[in-house]
Amino acid sequence: MNLLKTFRMAGLLFCAGMVLLAGSNSPDKAQAPPNAPAVVNLAGGRISVIYDGRSIFEGTVTAGLQRVQSKTQVYKTGDKIEQIILLFGPGSPIPIKLSGTVRGSEESFPCEADRRDRRGAGPLIVRHVSGLSRSSLNRAVYDRKSDWVLSVDANPKVTISPVERAPGGQTFSLSAEGNEIVLRFRPRFFQKHRGLPYFEPWTYKPWPGSAAGWISWFAFFDKITEQDVVETAEVFADVLRPFGYEYFQIDDGYQRGTGTPEMWLIPNQKFPRGLKYLAEFIKGKGLKPGIWTAASVQDKAYAEAHRQWFVRDGSGRPAVGNWIGYALDASNSEALNTVVRPLYKGLREQGWDYFKLDALRHLRYEGYNANRDYFEEKKISLQDTVRRYVQTVRDEIGRDKFLLGCWGIRPELTGLIDACRIGDDGFAYAGLAQYNSFNNIVWRNDPDHIELNEDAYKSTLVTTLTGSLFMLTDKPAVYRTAAAEPAKRTVPVLFTVPGQIYDVDPSRSQYLWRADVEVSGSGPRVFDGGYTPACFLYLLEIDRPFENWSVLGRTGGDFSEIRLADLGLDPSREYYVFEFWSKRLLGSFRGAFAPGALDPKFRSQAFCIRERRPHPQLLATNRHVTCGGVDLDDMHWDGTALFGKSRAVKGDLYILYITEPAGFIFDKLDVQNAKLEKTERDGRLLRLTLMPEAAGEIAWSAKFSAVLHSPSK
Repeated sequence: MNLLKTFRMAGLLFCAGMVLLAGSNSPDKAQAPPNAPAVVNLAGGRISVIYDGRSIFEGTVTAGLQRVQSKTQVYKTGDKIEQIILLFGPGSPIPIKLSGTVRGSEESFPCEADRRDRRGAGPLIVRHVSGLSRSSLNRAVYDRKSDWVLSVDANPKVTISPVERAPGGQTFSLSAEGNEIVLRFRPRFFQKHRGLPYFEPWTYKPWPGSAAGWISWFAFFDKITEQDVVETAEVFADVLRPFGYEYFQIDDGYQRGTGTPEMWLIPNQKFPRGLKYLAEFIKGKGLKPGIWTAASVQDKAYAEAHRQWFVRDGSGRPAVGNWIGYALDASNSEALNTVVRPLYKGLREQGWDYFKLDALRHLRYEGYNANRDYFEEKKISLQDTVRRYVQTVRDEIGRDKFLLGCWGIRPELTGLIDACRIGDDGFAYAGLAQYNSFNNIVWRNDPDHIELNEDAYKSTLVTTLTGSLFMLTDKPAVYRTAAAEPAKRTVPVLFTVPGQIYDVDPSRSQYLWRADVEVSGSGPRVFDGGYTPACFLYLLEIDRPFENWSVLGRTGGDFSEIRLADLGLDPSREYYVFEFWSKRLLGSFRGAFAPGALDPKFRSQAFCIRERRPHPQLLATNRHVTCGGVDLDDMHWDGTALFGKSRAVKGDLYILYITEPAGFIFDKLDVQNAKLEKTERDGRLLRLTLMPEAAGEIAWSAKFSAVLHSPSK
């Protein structure tokens, strides 16, 4: 098994139950859960919440010697249902304790469901999780498969912990204590409460593994040639594929025009050997070939010759719009069967695995929204017509191929596309806080392609910590220089789920409804991902069978200190803080730590935060910014040695950063499939540098002796 497949397998094993390929084994739509309140039973100190015939919560309620009282109310606002269960004691406030078990599907996970009061709540932090969260910030369980959330309102102290994970479902312990407790149940949460009417998660799953690669656009724009593709693929495969890069996508510039399928399938003179040759060449380099297409027709003569296939104006002629040209009427089966199906069937047969479908905003806005009267006269839904266009593409390429919808937020394409370019042309990470709740729930967020420029450490850091689509776009010579270092340390991308099912910066998503009334896609719309970040902290919690730790990315802001409680950690415990880019141990801290100034070389910081143990422990590896999240398969301390199993890249030095606390002294390192090159100490930090003999697993054990101290005189 090659390294890339191993990385993919690790991502699948650690994702929160979402281990099936996107869209595979999808349940039938008839199994859709009801948009209805739960059945609540409360008697004799016992409480149960039953939804869709399943018990999603069972527990006990106590209030000392007094009897707990309750009220259950159901509120409806349009199609939104909110069910409130109020638990309180008679007379003066008395402490009430609620404890029980939440049961969800294999796609359920702990999270925050509601925005916290900002008074004293600390800085804005975007949270994501690889695995199942154990954060003290969690006050809810969200079940993506059925789109319900059960949460506890603010004020009571709440603890939610994973108990058991299994292919058929997950269980969590929930305990809450306060003078009164409010349980809140919301069915069809993203669909009704978040305004995504096409969100039917019981019909599809998000793309489960890493999605990272290269795109030609900013490297060559539409001047791209066959030789550019060949030369770049050779370098990219040699330098970056071993680190987990998988896709290699050709963008605009190969086609002869935008009209008939042949104008795409048979490229221009810059590609003399054709597209099938390039797809096979890219695959021969161990990469998956990707290609750009657009949902636009600029050929006026073709549109005039087939008027019945296009959206028409009041005179019966094909309506024209900026950017889209002539909009294909996807309610017309003949149009789809002649223009769309042959194109994508042909591309799949040529061997393409990744599809970037552009101009979808222009199809929607200039093509359909701007001609609303055309659809009203035909008594068809323009939203459904857009979906039919993309559904046709999906039908032809299959669910096993990656489909990126481009560009801007495309709520009407929920469930059809694997990823959505959430903002304008050019990388912008602000949108990753504006649509953080969508990532790997609705689709995978695409912040657009990354250039390895002066902001490379920042852009690669934020993209990987949020589990987003990760595509580089540089000329090949760049990848043979030191500029490629951040690209090597941030891929593969772990599959993550959001720690908040609200958007940390709601300034964009609150206008999502505007997609229905826009008639121009020129420039970002008010709901598209923006450029100005409101958030500078991105937290990835990593949960593994052998350890739970966090990586905090900082991209700016003025922070004299960062409180551990704001990160969902126990402020009474002690934590090591290791900065990954500079490979520097800041120390061990209780309560808070000072991040210091941003290094102008990195323009960002990546803090690995692990609870301090009374024995030698691993703080980080140099392989990946997750400090072991990608490469570490196992680790344990047996009293005399620290054992680990790691996956390394052939030819890439693999470094272990291990503490050597008082009372212990390092003796030796036993290692398989690698050679110990160097042993260094920096205070209590031990640095062991290994050279892997091949790609694959390294088994290692760092042995220590106990040091006896003489009693103080």
